[in-house]
Amino acid sequence: MTSRTELANAIRALSMDAVQKAKSGHPGAPMGMADIAEVLWNDFLQHNPTNPDWANRDRFVLSNGHGSMLLYSLLHLTGYELPMEELKNFRQLHSKTPGHPEYGYAPGIETTTGPLGQGISNAVGMAIAEKALAGQFNRDGHHVIDHYTYTFLGDGCLMEGISHETCSLAGTLGLGKLIAFWDDNGISIDGHVEGWFTDDTPKRFESYGWHVVRDVDGHDPEAIAKAVREARSVNDKPSMICCKTVIGYGSPNLCGSHDCHGAPLGDEEIQATRDNLGWKHAPFEIPNDIYAGWDGKEKGAALESDWNSKFAVYKAAHPELAAELERRLKGDLPADWQAKSEDFVNAVATKGETIATRKASYNAITAFAAALPEFMGGSADLAGSNLTKWSDAVAVSNTVTDGNYLHYGVREFGMSAIMNGIALHGGFIPFGGTFLMFSEYARNALRMAALMKIQSIFVYTHDSIGLGEDGPTHQPVEQTATLRMIPNMSVWRPCDAVESAVAWKSAVENKTGPSSLIFSRQNLDHQNRDATKLANIAKGGYILKDGSGSPDAIIIATGSEVALAVAAADQLTASGKNIRVVSMPSVDTFEAQDDAYRESVLPSGVTARVVVEAGVTASWYKYAGLNGKVIGLDRFGESAPAGELFNYFGFTTDNVVKAVESVF
Repeated sequence: MTSRTELANAIRALSMDAVQKAKSGHPGAPMGMADIAEVLWNDFLQHNPTNPDWANRDRFVLSNGHGSMLLYSLLHLTGYELPMEELKNFRQLHSKTPGHPEYGYAPGIETTTGPLGQGISNAVGMAIAEKALAGQFNRDGHHVIDHYTYTFLGDGCLMEGISHETCSLAGTLGLGKLIAFWDDNGISIDGHVEGWFTDDTPKRFESYGWHVVRDVDGHDPEAIAKAVREARSVNDKPSMICCKTVIGYGSPNLCGSHDCHGAPLGDEEIQATRDNLGWKHAPFEIPNDIYAGWDGKEKGAALESDWNSKFAVYKAAHPELAAELERRLKGDLPADWQAKSEDFVNAVATKGETIATRKASYNAITAFAAALPEFMGGSADLAGSNLTKWSDAVAVSNTVTDGNYLHYGVREFGMSAIMNGIALHGGFIPFGGTFLMFSEYARNALRMAALMKIQSIFVYTHDSIGLGEDGPTHQPVEQTATLRMIPNMSVWRPCDAVESAVAWKSAVENKTGPSSLIFSRQNLDHQNRDATKLANIAKGGYILKDGSGSPDAIIIATGSEVALAVAAADQLTASGKNIRVVSMPSVDTFEAQDDAYRESVLPSGVTARVVVEAGVTASWYKYAGLNGKVIGLDRFGESAPAGELFNYFGFTTDNVVKAVESVF
């Protein structure tokens, strides 16, 4: 019978060989964590290599994603569709084995990791999703949602501030199905960590409310298995298993050193490692008995078959619940979604309220939450300002498992990464709110959502100098523009309640990436529209006001500045000019329309253009053109009432009129 050590050595061999062939990579962590991975994947992990999307699988997250060859080796050895050629192609163009694990490339990759601390944070989100989904759907005698989230992490993840944010919340929420393995090897890129990382990590996690298993020998399979069993026996707390390991284990000259952290071992050291481990096989050669020891297909198929039988019994007992769970796990919207959402948009248009768009957002959330039980809302300690908590929302807690709202606390970055984990898990559409300015804290999680093309909805209020007296520390200037720069991120800055409703509808229907919805603190005037204009909001940019024939000039505006553009157009029209006002709540959505539509809204022959937005100006010149003007804000704000600030910075009807007159 193949020994555990031999099975783990297969990971070590594949990892060092792939890194060597690529001439780059991180062999140290895979070699150091191979024994832990072998025990977890062979003895505990509930998964099916032939169906990586099985709903009740355990989730495995490699938070220290630089050790990606550990995960690729595991997927290959256990029978996922990741052939040896892909391992040989490690870090090469268009391979399924990029330098860091990327969601959507290889089957079995649950999330994109690499920016340290975000993997563990995604794992917290997955564990929250499992807990809430189980609370909403499990019934007595029918535990159809019942799986663990396991994550590997290293010293770097623990040093990143986001790990404090999310692990603290995980303890508070009592996520008993979350188990983390700390690769305590004392090494980071710069060397031995005692010069910059001397936290008492076990005490830290105990203070968060975690169950901690201390001083586990990460190279002793029996000790590892015992620790996992202990962690799984604690169901009211997440668990941290502290594993003492040697980075680059098996390498006789480089193990225990940062020299094997992020560089190939070299041909001579690889041969010495083979000799040291007793691994007598050529590079990328895995004997049949090793494959047999790792193969998880038969066991995985049996696990899924058993679950399918349980689900069939559940479905017979609770047919409506089962149908709803199936719909949500598929990511399908309710059959009546289109009708209900369109009815809401039409009702908002008919009502014609002049309200703050954050209030309009609240109204949309309230209406859509009644139609979308998959909503999982939240706010980073600003629910009363973001207006993300609707009246029927139920907060998830350590005792409430069937909720649909999360109090994230002052944790903007953590909130955003947790939302990503919830989205990746499935069964929910997560959204979370903060002030637009504090999107800066969360920026890398937003980028990761966009990179993975997942449906996280980021709600940002207090969108400009219009927030007033809190001053430039809280007044966004460059944030909307830089959000628009993120590939795959859909950004909406609506001008009134109607556009706000359409923005929310678009975000709910956007299954190919995240959305950022940007709302005002101050009241914004309702804009009148006919049916065509109302329908065209969903195209991201449309003609809100127009004269007859070809326009003399076009004013483009977003958000609170649209009303300003309309007022200026009215004044110019009175003096005999034909002025078109284009509202552009979503630039990326407008740019996704066909050439004919975009030309109909912004005819290329009309070069007299003015853009108005209370933010940085640079990106708008693509629409204003060389002959046009942009009225914006290329400096930080001031502390004063909103009305005074708009006047002070030139956001007035007269200033817009003068700008338009100057471009004729």
